[in-house]
Formats: sequence, structure tokens, C-alpha cells
Amino acid sequence: MFQLEPGDRRPLYEQIKENIKFLIIGGSLADGDRIPSVRELAVNMAINPNTIQKAYKELENEGYIHSLKAKGYFVSPRSQAEKAAGNEVLAKFTDAARELMYTGKTFDELCGIIEQIYKGGNIDGNDNGQ
Repeated sequence: MFQLEPGDRRPLYEQIKENIKFLIIGGSLADGDRIPSVRELAVNMAINPNTIQKAYKELENEGYIHSLKAKGYFVSPRSQAEKAAGNEVLAKFTDAARELMYTGKTFDELCGIIEQIYKGGNIDGNDNGQ
């Protein structure tokens, strides 16, 4: 499913959460797809199940996944994630945009970056998305 980075300073549950979120946002996991159970992922990754449970709980709180009793965890419909996480993500985006403005990025450069993201391009930050 994904690999964890041993040198990453973030806690394992955050790495797991971000990896699953990336798979959902990137379209590798679609609405309604089942994700591995806590036990399955813990065994496959040789990680304490409590670590997986914490990542799943945060993803559930943010609206990215939901659980069905005795069935497992599933990717939530996009609209559910948008409602749950939309304001938080917008606040992070606003903070990032303000910081970029402070560091000298122009309105046109920021719009170009956003346009490149919508077109599916890679943004590396060093060459304004090109």
C-alpha cells in the first residue's frame, strides 16, 4: 500500500495518516474502497495496532474514512471529507498563501502555481511549477 520513511521525524501515526490521505486525494483509493483493517495493516507493517488505530481515528474525524461495524474501514464520499476538512484545509492554505506573499511571491506566481496543480502538474517550489 505504502512505505514509511525511517528517517522521518513525524510520528508513525502521522506518516500513516498522510500516506492514506495522499492515496485518497490522488485517486488511488476511491469513494467506498475498503482500506486494510487495523490488524491487517499492523501485521503487514509490523507496527503496534494502537498506532494504526490513532491514524484511522484522525482520518475518520477529518472525514476521509468511515467505519462500518463488522465490515471495516472505507473511503468516505468526497462530499463528507469536504465538509469535515474543508475549513481546516482552507485555513492552512490561507496561512501558506500569506507566508508565500511575505516571502515575495506575487499574485500571478501564486495563481500560476494553483493553475499548475489543477492541471495535474508537479510543483517543486524552486521554479514556480515548471
